[in-house]
Amino acid sequence: MSYGKHLSFNKDGKIGTITLDNANGFNLVGTDFLYELEEIQKEISIDKDLRGIIINANGDNFSAGIDLKFLKGVSSEFIMENLVWLQNLYSFWQQLPIPVVAAIHGLCYGSATELILGCDIRIAADNARFSIPEVRFGLSPDMGGTTRLTHLVGVGQAKRLIMGCEEIDAEEALRIGLVEILVKKEELNERAMKLAKNMANFPPAGIRFAKKGINLANESSVEAGLLFEQSQSTFCCGTEDLREAVTAFLEKRRPIFKGR
Repeated sequence: MSYGKHLSFNKDGKIGTITLDNANGFNLVGTDFLYELEEIQKEISIDKDLRGIIINANGDNFSAGIDLKFLKGVSSEFIMENLVWLQNLYSFWQQLPIPVVAAIHGLCYGSATELILGCDIRIAADNARFSIPEVRFGLSPDMGGTTRLTHLVGVGQAKRLIMGCEEIDAEEALRIGLVEILVKKEELNERAMKLAKNMANFPPAGIRFAKKGINLANESSVEAGLLFEQSQSTFCCGTEDLREAVTAFLEKRRPIFKGR
């Protein structure tokens, strides 16, 4: 389903796929893109059947980043009124209780890199190239770039990429931890779908709490992480899905999970 001229959203069983769909415009991020993204997120939030999300793109590139025409018209007043909303659009993927997989090819610049940083797993095609050039235009990444990139690749690499505005290829992105999987371009969408479907077949509570626990561990103390593990384990051990998973394994059959 098209949400305008920038994005489309389609479902394949339990998997929803968001496609950046303005290839002629390099899938640039601007006002319309962001409003369309918000509408798709509203649909995802109320769809209880979804078990995974893939974000990919049509055309030769994932996205060349922010539309400079949009950036040129931005004022401090606009940022004061809208930046929390803008940040929440990319934080949505990290907070969503189901897995989010980004499938990246070609250019992935600026705001597009910030978009994939909020995802759970990033798969890059061998022709992908990454850059966060905001400093070149007199500002710093403001939609999670300085925060999430630092958590993901470390202080030194984050400074090199953000302060140095260096562009890196897919192999280097894999080496420093910016992406988790590297594949040939023709295998990109198939690999993303295979991973998303694999996770979608696991008990929803297990996936939900695993994601929350990992996110929490990345942002807090060991003690806080262990406390969360105690709570989630107490909950999960009382679910029907856990009993079904164990029973199905012992009976050598495919489990049927109900999310309870």
